[in-house]
Amino acid sequence: MVNIAVLGCGFVADFYMATLHRHPTFRATSCYDIRPGRLQAFATRHRLRPAAGLDAILADSSIDMVFNLTNPRSHLAVTKACIEGGKAVYSEKPLGMTFAEASELLRLTRLHGVPLACAPSSLLGVAAQTAGRALREGAIGKVRLVYANFDDGMVHRLDPGRWRSASGAPWPARDEFETGCTFQHAGYLLTWLAAFFGPARHVQAFASCRIPDKGIAVDAMAPDFSVGCIEYDDDVVARVTCSIVAPADKSLVVIGDEGILSIRNVRDDNAPVYLQRTPRNRVMARLGHGWNGFQDRVESVLRLPFSLRFQVSRRYPPVRRPEFRNSGGNKPIDFLRGPEEFAEAIREDRPCRLSPELGLHITELVEALQHPERSEGGGRRRIVSSFDPIAPMPWAV
Repeated sequence: MVNIAVLGCGFVADFYMATLHRHPTFRATSCYDIRPGRLQAFATRHRLRPAAGLDAILADSSIDMVFNLTNPRSHLAVTKACIEGGKAVYSEKPLGMTFAEASELLRLTRLHGVPLACAPSSLLGVAAQTAGRALREGAIGKVRLVYANFDDGMVHRLDPGRWRSASGAPWPARDEFETGCTFQHAGYLLTWLAAFFGPARHVQAFASCRIPDKGIAVDAMAPDFSVGCIEYDDDVVARVTCSIVAPADKSLVVIGDEGILSIRNVRDDNAPVYLQRTPRNRVMARLGHGWNGFQDRVESVLRLPFSLRFQVSRRYPPVRRPEFRNSGGNKPIDFLRGPEEFAEAIREDRPCRLSPELGLHITELVEALQHPERSEGGGRRRIVSSFDPIAPMPWAV
């Protein structure tokens, strides 16, 4: 049994608690938040012991692991304190707000020998593991190009001020808008790409704030749109887009010489993985273009208020029977997959698939995407961090 303490009792903390009953490895014992009212509400909801402060949690010898679920801008200070206090830390993303911050945490975890892991954990789900197997088996041939999208729609128009978590925590709109959607969301895409293709080598990006006034007072509005081209080994290029402006699209499309692999929602642990074959000759290609043109003409002539367009794709067999776990709202995911992997890695004395080296790499990429002006000349940036290959889950081999 692993006794855990929750640091930060805000909106995301309830998502971690939602599937706790499915993980007998863990026992949540205590929690802390700098806001007394929020601390009490969360502790009451989940029957936890409210701690007197961070120092009290660090001094509690019964606590084996800490979940750092604080504001991203507090990750450095809180994770640093936990490492120096000898507590294993599972941090929400990002590991740090800059490459320098994340580098410092990696240095500290190595110096003190205290385990550290970092979200997101969706690369451990059935969808990502199924896609990984398909690529390893050469289902689409040599990979040439990836289109990865995390567009969340115009969030500010969805009345986010009314959003509440299970324990009543409001959605942290100000923090989200000041931190930036790329820091908040790109990790979901980038960890999958890391598992599939290894460390990135170069990035060239553009970022901008398209809607400066979102109806909420902020100190500085972060970019709400970013797009970048990331170069990987073996001549793989990925175009990664994040926004809270464009219509919702959380898809991943991998284009190879022999076909196309696609996942419609990377935020669904059990999303189907589809394969579409590339036309093998000119005749098949012309038939495909003709079919698309026919659908366009039918829609134009009939003046339909909806689209008839569809493509024939084959579902790739999932690597295991899907486990439908919902963390609340529209999140068909299990936030505790990461901590479970972390605990198993500690127990088995092996590298964690969500290593701090991976967390540092993702932070470097995210910073390059959201802040291209920090790259020398604002152009193509060489990525200097790296990590060991991420092993597939045993049930996905």
